[in-house]
Amino acid sequence: MSATHIPPGTPGQPAQKAPEVWDVELLRVLVSRNGKQVSAEWAIHPQLKHDLLPHEWNEVKDLMAKVTTIVGARFSRVLAEAEPDPPGNA
Repeated sequence: MSATHIPPGTPGQPAQKAPEVWDVELLRVLVSRNGKQVSAEWAIHPQLKHDLLPHEWNEVKDLMAKVTTIVGARFSRVLAEAEPDPPGNA
């Protein structure tokens, strides 16, 4: 079985070239753990940081600090529910 791609267009006329699409990661939030220690970090694309005005950059930093706090706390809570502390000797 084979499939054939027929480009859009009208018969006898060449198809218009579709615009090239790139995936660009502008923001990243990374949550990781080491044992019971959970950390959340964020990063921004260097060009985006360069393009922001100082007050915009401060706003992004404040918002991303809130995001990492929320995501990290949620990850920690879910982790604690999934892997409760084993019973120990007190």
